Amino acid sequence: MSASGLTGDELIAVLATLANPHRLRVVAVLARERNYVSRLARELGISRPLLQVHLRKLEAAGLVSSHLELSEDGKAMKFYEVNPFRFTLTPEALQEAARTLRISGGSERDGQEESQV
Repeated sequence: MSASGLTGDELIAVLATLANPHRLRVVAVLARERNYVSRLARELGISRPLLQVHLRKLEAAGLVSSHLELSEDGKAMKFYEVNPFRFTLTPEALQEAARTLRISGGSERDGQEESQV
């Protein structure tokens, strides 16, 4: 995944996803090695439910992927790994992304006339 292959809306979603410190730490740990939820939660010092929320957001943004594996004792374990990505944010790349935006970036008052007395 690269910035040039994303629409403006997709780029905003990726950047918003990475703007969270927990998710940034998750990506950093998974960049070293793929991991399963329980071990990853222990390593990061956060609860499994909170970690799963962050992993779902990272997966929805296309930054990580998951797959189930059976352990030696027959338990299903969900492993996560980082998907390859590279983002080079230049003014030109942002200009191109802005051309494809469908998400409104204005305030709630856009389109409403303000009356000033």
